[in-house]
Amino acid sequence: MNTPLLRNYINGAWIEAVTGTVAEQRAPADLAVVTCRFQQSGREDARAAIAAAEGALGSWSARPASQRAEVLGRAQAVLARRQEEIAETITRENGKTLAESRTEVVAALKELDWQIAEGRRLFGEVVPSERDGVFAYSIRQPLGVVSVISPWNFPLNVVCRKCAPALMGGNTVVLKPASLTPRTAACFVEALAEAGLPPGVINFVTGPGSTVGDELVVNPAIRAISFTGSTPVGMGIHQKAAATLARTQLEMGGKNPAVVLADADVEAAAEAVVLAAYACAGQWCTSTSRAIVEADVYHRFQREVLKRVARIKVGNGLDPSSTMGPVCGEQQARDIMGYIETGIGEGASLVAGGHRIGNGGCFVEPTVFGGVTPNMTIAREEIFGPVLCLMKVAGFDEAVRVANNIGFGLSSSVFTASLEKALRFVEATDVGLTHVNMPTAYKEPQLSFGGIKQSGVGLPEAGRTGIEFFTRHKTVYIKYR
Repeated sequence: MNTPLLRNYINGAWIEAVTGTVAEQRAPADLAVVTCRFQQSGREDARAAIAAAEGALGSWSARPASQRAEVLGRAQAVLARRQEEIAETITRENGKTLAESRTEVVAALKELDWQIAEGRRLFGEVVPSERDGVFAYSIRQPLGVVSVISPWNFPLNVVCRKCAPALMGGNTVVLKPASLTPRTAACFVEALAEAGLPPGVINFVTGPGSTVGDELVVNPAIRAISFTGSTPVGMGIHQKAAATLARTQLEMGGKNPAVVLADADVEAAAEAVVLAAYACAGQWCTSTSRAIVEADVYHRFQREVLKRVARIKVGNGLDPSSTMGPVCGEQQARDIMGYIETGIGEGASLVAGGHRIGNGGCFVEPTVFGGVTPNMTIAREEIFGPVLCLMKVAGFDEAVRVANNIGFGLSSSVFTASLEKALRFVEATDVGLTHVNMPTAYKEPQLSFGGIKQSGVGLPEAGRTGIEFFTRHKTVYIKYR
């Protein structure tokens, strides 16, 4: 099969990398299938993209926000027209079911819609001066050239969530997608090109994080870095960016708890936990990985979870009957199986799944561990796969301690009929977003999204802080009398 070659997009042209090296992306549902051949670029390619972004910055930042919005609005229309094609691309590259991919495309369009509108109203502030005859106000201006390093788990949604506010803020962008999902990110760039985005305003370079990604962090022309990925990589970016004082926005790992109290609707809680634990094969940064359950309802909750897990059908995401696809790649499958083996070795009770299944793909059974204690590896480290840990606690206070006593702080949920306990949990939970009687993975584009502790650094993505991150404030004093 002659697989098309994906090129870099630099200064308005699709070109091959200076390195002359090409890599292959393989379908996680069938590793024998090559979905895409893409450039294995190097530092020289990244520098060319940065130079193109520098060259385009002056004219793009000078455009009125309404004109920038018009271009992005046309790109949004292109993506909407191609949404079924893009959804299939996501499924082939990432593995998630076609239904999940369609949901991602719709969510990405909503992210675009919100950030385009937010960029139109890039408010400053007028504040009365202490001095007579002085007019005082602030404005917001672009940072300059920014880099976006996007993940493979939401290859369109996160790209839209990061690039749209950057562009609406008047910045120019160099985008490096994850090597597991380069074609999906290229669809976004194609839409912008078709919409008439001027050359150099967005540039797209594929390749390793050790070369391309590193150049997009250490190059002194880069004024901000928005990254989604693992905590160790994010911490490394933060350290390197300090040398040039570039801003960082790091959306990193999670180990998200769902606390189920004795007064909860146990069936509804089990439904929400299973949805958040196994949607997209557990590869959301906000997936539920720990269910912390009061002892009085622990066994009943476990039974309800197991009933729902038994109904999950693992298979190729393009098969309409599949309700969970493969994990995204051979290394991911190996890492997940390693955690499962560790959980068994440390004494957790494997009550469902635990095996790699199928031939030639990256399929892992939806897995449930019971009797997990807080000191176990699987209770503390991010597995990023279809593995749920059930943990028993005596009451509310212990549940909060167990939920918080961890290095991550992205998302959480509590399930309870008590308004008092719900509000106490909201106050006490050590995360960036939390929920009451809802899945840990739920979010909407008009509200900020980001974690604390080892889950996030810098202003959160989405909502009003999305474009806030990509702009700087300038305060103005005018003496007119």
